[in-house]
This record gives sequence, structure tokens and C-alpha cells, in this order.
Amino acid sequence: MTPADAVLLVCGGLAAGIVNTLAGGGSLLTVPLLVLIGLPGTLANGTNRIGVLLQNAVAAWRFRREGVWDVASAKWEIAAVAVGAWTGAALISQVSDSLFERMFGIAMLALLVPTLRKPRQPDEAGAQDEAGAQDEARVRDEPAAERPAALRLALFFGIGLYGGAFQAGVGILLVLALSYAGYDLVRANALKVAINFCFTLVAVPVFIAARQVVWAPALVLAAGFAAGGEIGARLAVRGGERLIRPVLGVAIVALAGRLLGLY
Repeated sequence: MTPADAVLLVCGGLAAGIVNTLAGGGSLLTVPLLVLIGLPGTLANGTNRIGVLLQNAVAAWRFRREGVWDVASAKWEIAAVAVGAWTGAALISQVSDSLFERMFGIAMLALLVPTLRKPRQPDEAGAQDEAGAQDEARVRDEPAAERPAALRLALFFGIGLYGGAFQAGVGILLVLALSYAGYDLVRANALKVAINFCFTLVAVPVFIAARQVVWAPALVLAAGFAAGGEIGARLAVRGGERLIRPVLGVAIVALAGRLLGLY
């Protein structure tokens, strides 16, 4: 790894950490960067997880410090995602580089449809006056209807399975799922980073055991990811949904453009 490679990874990690915290899809930048500096696909996938783990730890800490913290209400979803992530990581760590790259491409195409959908916003719990509108994004609304528990857990298990295997774009899926469960975008993002931390913590030992983590680029990339997680969480809390929504939209458009071969 050259000094230029290190600068590239830090800058890429910083950008990806901010995008991951506000929306998702940052690994669509960092995994290709790791491949660009010479890592094969499977090693890039495993190496990237160290940065993702640290970014989500820092972002979760910042959200908690800012008072946006509702993890206890999502304990079963976190458990379902963790089980799925371990399963996905264990399966993907056994495939060859060429098969992984083909599977990654197919997964990205499959991700296109849900990421193009606008997240459902829950109904307002009650009328709010204009003076309190700026705090609206920090209030969790009650779900419009109870969601079947089995369906919810199956959904989060599936997201964990995908995230454990590929990671890239899983944040967008989590935001969509948490919006479906009745959370506003600020709290959905806070829960997303907590869930992402938990299932990445489960997946990382699988990649380490399979010797698919290259530590020098992993730690350099993680420094950028951590800074991005801190900045992204601060921006999310202060900007609220008015900031998160356009960033989420840009992330989806960028993902779609890449999948359609526009750049």
C-alpha cells in the first residue's frame, strides 16, 4: 500500500462513513477502492468490514449522546439481523473470488428495485403547530398499524443475510425496513447504525477466521470511516429529515446510475 493508496482510502472512508450514516451504500465506494489498490474481491469484502464496524460504533455513540436512541424497542429485529448476518458471512466466505464478483453484481441488480422506492413515512401522531415543526424529525411516531411479528423478523433476517454476505447497500435496506416498522428517518438512521454495528460485529470474526481481512488497508480505511460516522451522525441529528431525505435520494440515484452502467 503506497502513501497515495492510504490517502485514497482515508478520503473514500470519510465520504462513505458520512453517506452510510445519513443513508447507506457507502461500501459501493469503498469495496471498489480496495479492489483498485490490488485486493481481490473476497479480501476487499472482508477488509471493508473493519471500517464499517468502527463507523457504526462511532455513529451509534454520537446518536446516543444526542439523545436519539431507541435500541431497546428493536431488540428482536437486531437478533434476527445478527443471525442472518452470521449465516450470510459464513456462506460467502467459502466462495471463490470469481463467483463472489458475479454474485455481488447480481445482488446489486436485485437491490435496485427497493432502493428506488421512496421510504414510507408514518402518519403523524397528532397535529403539530409550526413552532414545533423543526423538532418533528426527532419524535418517533406510532406505527400506522401493527406489523405481523413473523413477517418483520423474516424481513430483518433476510437483510442480515444479505448484509453478512455483501454489506454494500444494506443501510438503505435497513432504512426502508425501519420506515416500514414506523420510525421517522432520524430514528431509523440511529437504529440502522446500531443494527449495522451488531450484525457486523457478528460477521467480522467469520472473515478474520477465513483470512479475508488485510489489516493495513483495513485500519487506514477504518480511520476515514470513523470520522465519517461522527460527522454523519451530527449532520443527521441537526439536519433532521430535511437533510436525510435528499442524501438518501442522491445515494439511491448514484447506486442506480452505477448499476445501469452510466459511470
